[in-house]
Amino acid sequence: MSTAEETCPQEFVDLAGRLAEAARTIARQYFRQGLAIEDKPDESPVTLADREAEAAMRKLIGAAFPGHGIFGEEFGAENPEAEFVWVLDPIDGTKRFITGNPLFGSLIALLHKQKPVLGVIDMPILEERWLGVAGRPTTFTDRQGSREARVRPCPGLDQATVLSTAPEMFQGADGPAFQRLRQSAKLTLYGGDCFNYGLLASGFADIVIEADLAPYDYLAHTAIITGAGGIVTDWQGAALNLKSDGRVLCAGNAACHADAIKLLAAA
Repeated sequence: MSTAEETCPQEFVDLAGRLAEAARTIARQYFRQGLAIEDKPDESPVTLADREAEAAMRKLIGAAFPGHGIFGEEFGAENPEAEFVWVLDPIDGTKRFITGNPLFGSLIALLHKQKPVLGVIDMPILEERWLGVAGRPTTFTDRQGSREARVRPCPGLDQATVLSTAPEMFQGADGPAFQRLRQSAKLTLYGGDCFNYGLLASGFADIVIEADLAPYDYLAHTAIITGAGGIVTDWQGAALNLKSDGRVLCAGNAACHADAIKLLAAA
């Protein structure tokens, strides 16, 4: 058995697929149905769809691997010190979901000894899914079937397309740092939430930069982008984990990533 199979055996990959299907089914059931919207203490919105989707995923994990831990957006941490921990965001982009915008997704990550070894981005309405597993090429699946996802080459930051959910996420010193990167790039586009990371993995963008994220917002992307040939770190170039500071930099090209790190750190 290979190292990849030891840390993420096929039965875990199969479970990730079932989790994504469960969340997709619930999200599609409630999409554009006029759900009641509540505000969390941080003023972010939540709906019955968010909670039902995460509850369904937790039930599947508990039935299949009761010793695994879970860290979810809606119901918090359960056995977080376990060797294997699932990190769940049932609906990433709830603001889009509640306004009828199809560019929301479900995020699933699996950590082995705190290191991401599996990631899923599932787009319920688009019926698109990215799957990353440590030691394997990332795959992209849509209505036409499944194939390998691969980042694209980029000759330099001046030719790069940068994606980010919203400029408002860059507060304090992060604001000028982001502006340095944005001004060095060829094109910067906002919106997309988790969809941006899938676009990078499939070669349609060069950099995704975010700040003020929670672990369930970013951990699924590590295995996906790495398996597609890209790089995922924090703004200092360190690997991401549950305790990262919420600032994320992804790139399809090592040179662009290194240049971006320098710009973010510049005085």
